[in-house]
Amino acid sequence: MAGAFDFAPAIALLPFGSFVVALFLGHLMPKRGALAGIIATVGSLLLSIWVALTVLGGETYNEAIYEFVAVGDQPIQFGLLLDPLSSLMLIIVSLIAVLVHVFSLGYMNDEGETGLPRYYGELGLFTASMLAFVMSSNLLMAFMFFELVGLCSYLLIGFWFRRDGPPSAAKKAFLVTRFGDYFFLVGVVAVFATFGTAQFAGPESFPRLAEAALAGEGEATLLFGLDAQTWFTVVGLLILGGVMGKSAQFPFHTWLPDAMEGPTPVSALIHAATMVAAGVYLVARIYGFYALLPTALAVIAFVGGFTALFAATMGVVKREIKQVLAYSTISQYGYIMLALGGGGYVAGVFHLTTHAVFKALLFLGAGSVIIAMHHNEDMWEMGGLKEKMPVTYYAFLSGSLALAGIVPFSGFWSKDEVLFETLIHGFGSDGGIGIALLLAYAMGLVAVFFTGFYTFRMVLLTFHGEPRSDTARDPHGVHWNVKGPLAVLGVLAATVGVINLVPVHTFVPAVPEYLHDWLFYGPEGLNGTYYEELLHNVAGVDPGYPLGEVGTMLASAAVSLGLALAGSALAVALYRGDSPVEHTDRLGSAKTVLFNNYYQDEYQVWLAQGLTMRVARGADKFDQGVVDGVVNGVSSVSLLGGSRVRRIQTGIVSNYATLLTLGLVALLVGIGLMGGWF
Repeated sequence: MAGAFDFAPAIALLPFGSFVVALFLGHLMPKRGALAGIIATVGSLLLSIWVALTVLGGETYNEAIYEFVAVGDQPIQFGLLLDPLSSLMLIIVSLIAVLVHVFSLGYMNDEGETGLPRYYGELGLFTASMLAFVMSSNLLMAFMFFELVGLCSYLLIGFWFRRDGPPSAAKKAFLVTRFGDYFFLVGVVAVFATFGTAQFAGPESFPRLAEAALAGEGEATLLFGLDAQTWFTVVGLLILGGVMGKSAQFPFHTWLPDAMEGPTPVSALIHAATMVAAGVYLVARIYGFYALLPTALAVIAFVGGFTALFAATMGVVKREIKQVLAYSTISQYGYIMLALGGGGYVAGVFHLTTHAVFKALLFLGAGSVIIAMHHNEDMWEMGGLKEKMPVTYYAFLSGSLALAGIVPFSGFWSKDEVLFETLIHGFGSDGGIGIALLLAYAMGLVAVFFTGFYTFRMVLLTFHGEPRSDTARDPHGVHWNVKGPLAVLGVLAATVGVINLVPVHTFVPAVPEYLHDWLFYGPEGLNGTYYEELLHNVAGVDPGYPLGEVGTMLASAAVSLGLALAGSALAVALYRGDSPVEHTDRLGSAKTVLFNNYYQDEYQVWLAQGLTMRVARGADKFDQGVVDGVVNGVSSVSLLGGSRVRRIQTGIVSNYATLLTLGLVALLVGIGLMGGWF
């Protein structure tokens, strides 16, 4: 009897089918291909739930389905890896995709949009690519779909290609993420060169082979004369380059705010469940490898903590509602990186789950507001929408409370766990690693305050006070296809955090297959060692509890919640009332710096034009003048000599006889001179 795993390939094939149908037949179909996408993604969601229930029953699946090519005696295969981590992510991606497709019925058809078959086709390909990436059983297969996800984001960000902004934003997203993916590709090659395989799971997977090599029980090919620990860290950091590009971590974050030029439903899909989620999911997917590398984990944590704070500070001054949410996304994925680098595997995946829900909600809520405002995104021209859009308001408020980390909404539970795990591993680590983790924790903690502030500044400017424009006084109405997804996500944003109250070892994303033995029984297979204990023993680091375990946990939660409430309260104090004032003007030149994103775009342009281009031109001159000059000089001498010699090859016999005679005379004269005849 066929089981869930037999139908698992259809999870990705269904939306791929909707891509083909919408693209080629959408113009003949009702809703221009939207129905095909909705049916396909609903099918993917149902199959994903079936797979998740099967995995919860204790079964996993890790099998090859197609041999792509063989390198020596190592086949490179397309395969499926279905375990708790991938099954959870399948549900997240397919659920958000369903809601985005439904929401698009109201958003994209609102103004008589053209090109809808292309839009729904690209949504289907985007969803299929991410689902296939999630199920990939090896690093090369994951890289292929990782790149296809990037291509789809390029197409959808630039959907309105006849305007000035979207094509530029799409190219920027493509180029910045490709730069990070270059490091990822080198990392994939390095994994193959080192281990001879790129499998994620199983006894011959590269995380297991790395663990054996570090324990002196196996061999790996080490390059550049480095020891195993150092070389594996280099490989891990190379892969991290692709993660930082996709998940918009500093300094590869600049593409994400510009990506708001795409349709708002696309933004929801990119930020919550596909493009940006792909990077951090990859770290979680190969966590068995990173768990062996304390230095790499510290780098991940520090980058995440810095990005969380860096992006949050920019969110406090933005005028456009989607810009605030864009910088919020960068910041929140910084928290996920902070958790994974800080040894909080479950905390990171937990925050990935809650963030997918409340960020999709906030973007779709922003889309509802943008419809009402006739596509005006400036919060300073809104106000007073609470009474006119109650469903949107209360759903948006639920997502905002989750984003700000206010108890008992979902973001509180996951954000608090992220900070707690980083804190105790910082105290438990020695030397530079401990300092890096504690600094990353401090930055993440400060970012909590800014998150609360920009979140409720956004809510108050958008929904409260008196309308500040004619459009806000008479907003456009929205239909069920807009309100329905908001209602579903609003409930989830308020309730999904309760899974934190379930014993941690039953939590769905807790244990990917290749980490099962390591987390449950320890590296030596010690029976009776429980998951809760080993969870805190990542990379050989024991947790440190300066106030005792319970005291440290309560103190960490109290401080983070207090900062969230303080930031939220400050926003309420400054922006409540009928006619709010832009208090951030008091920041003076600091606001200018923040509003211009620390001049990161200008810096990157200078880096490209003022440094990289000059170096490239210098290298080009050296190449043409010296390298090619030497080669061309040698060839010129040969060509010149040849052109002179070939003149004697006339094809006339009398000329050849004359030359032979002259040559013989010259030879005889030469011999005579040498022999003293003359």
